[in-house]
Amino acid sequence: MLALVKIALSKPYTFVVLALLIAILGTKSTQRTPTDIFPSVDIPVIAVAWQWRGLPPEEMAGRITTPFERALNSIVNDVEHIEATSYTGFGIVKIFFHPTVDITMANAQVTGVAQTLIRQMPQGTQPPLIMNYNASTVPVLQLALSGKGLTEQQLADIGMNQLRSRLVTVPGAVIPWPFGGKSRQIQIDLDPDALRARGLSGQDVANALADQNVIIPAGTQKIGDYEYAIKLNNAPATIKEIGELPVKVVNGAIVYIKDIAHVYDGSAVQTNIVHVDGGRSVLMSIFKGGNTSTIDVINGI
Repeated sequence: MLALVKIALSKPYTFVVLALLIAILGTKSTQRTPTDIFPSVDIPVIAVAWQWRGLPPEEMAGRITTPFERALNSIVNDVEHIEATSYTGFGIVKIFFHPTVDITMANAQVTGVAQTLIRQMPQGTQPPLIMNYNASTVPVLQLALSGKGLTEQQLADIGMNQLRSRLVTVPGAVIPWPFGGKSRQIQIDLDPDALRARGLSGQDVANALADQNVIIPAGTQKIGDYEYAIKLNNAPATIKEIGELPVKVVNGAIVYIKDIAHVYDGSAVQTNIVHVDGGRSVLMSIFKGGNTSTIDVINGI
């Protein structure tokens, strides 16, 4: 220690410069060091959420989550174990990986398996939500949407199709589907008496919709110096056009959907409700992903 003091006294300018460098570099490092109130716990886990509204838990497990688990075990690398839980209309699959896994590659493999299997799953299965998950994946911010004159359906539409698409561009932000609100859905309520009177069933209506609600490319047509793309568009653009789709010919008369059903702009069955200040609302949770600073995510939002 005494030798260090002698050197400092003999070369004061050198130590002054070193002290200034330490002060400057220390200040710069403090400003650039990510600030986070949640410690980063690197446990490589990917969570996959499947959705098919109304499907019982046992059917969700047998038709969706179990085939998905089998495909993951045979295709995805470095899988340690898989946990799956099935609820009414939802299935959650968590894939735990070995610590040496390349989580980006694993995410790509899981996404590829999901996109391949969805073609083999029951009609109506929605594409899954895939998220990288770790112990520090907790909501860092929650947004409650409300507005005078706006219905729950409009709030859900704004949250899902407008706000979410903008917020996901914030670096490090992971945003799942909003909670609450109503999902817009065109409803066709069948009239049992009208169906029986014409000898029709719900399957006849479903077949008519599937056969006629189509857009088919029909090649091209060259006229003069120009070549035009041709398509056969029979997809109804309005609720009125849906009601005017023919179902069948019964006793020489054409039966239209409007003759046996009530078609209207409605919503899917609501499974969760959010209240804010005594009124219905929509809640959006923002998670942080990877090693991104929590403060940076909040400031970006």
